[in-house]
Amino acid sequence: MNDLIDPYETTGAHLARLLGRALNSFDLPDAMVERLDSALAHVSSLHFSHHTAGLHRSMYRHAYLLRDGGSLTLWELVHSTGRDRADQHELYAEESEARLAASRLPEGFPGFGDDLGATGFDMDADLELLTSLMGPPPPPLPPVYVLDDSADHARRVLRRAENEDRPGEEAGRRLRAAFAHHITQVFGRQYRVLGKDAGFTLYEHAFLLIDGTETSLWEVEHTATPDGRHMCEVYEDERAAREAMELRTRVR
Repeated sequence: MNDLIDPYETTGAHLARLLGRALNSFDLPDAMVERLDSALAHVSSLHFSHHTAGLHRSMYRHAYLLRDGGSLTLWELVHSTGRDRADQHELYAEESEARLAASRLPEGFPGFGDDLGATGFDMDADLELLTSLMGPPPPPLPPVYVLDDSADHARRVLRRAENEDRPGEEAGRRLRAAFAHHITQVFGRQYRVLGKDAGFTLYEHAFLLIDGTETSLWEVEHTATPDGRHMCEVYEDERAAREAMELRTRVR
């Protein structure tokens, strides 16, 4: 498999790798890099390439679907012009900039002319598919609460949390009024962390309180620990829980 395009790589990991290896990533507009932080999905394709025994040239197009519904594209130029002929990577915000950089390479970019387009990938169609996949899911059915010593269940969830920013005493006092609860697994996936497979699972523990209000605890269970042991983290909102999972997957 081409190590430049990994179909199983998360968008966050893909962006970090792309920006980290580019020799000129600091030249990208700050506003563009900030918008890329909200990327939800991505699609990459080989735009053009030329390879001989001593000359390697490739152009890739990386398109990103953003949280606000918009999209951004990065153009990656890969070439073997270093001293040891190792691949070097450059990133550009515009195709015209990438083409200009390609034309200025030693020995140029043979065969890469203005009349040559992509290699057959329909990027617009791919982005449309990504948009449909990332669209809002149908409204979930209301949870069916269970009457089963829910205050004690909340206490046990909070007690097993190991993260320093876990819910504090105020949350514990509020959940003493819980009389029913519902547990839902909302996410589960395997990642490579520290060279090992690590599992991540996200649960929502929803509670119904005596005053008729609802509240939730979000529990992250994972094995992204140095010794591979099972660890639990608990948060008061879903966003914080997902950000914690993403941070754990970036530990490499």
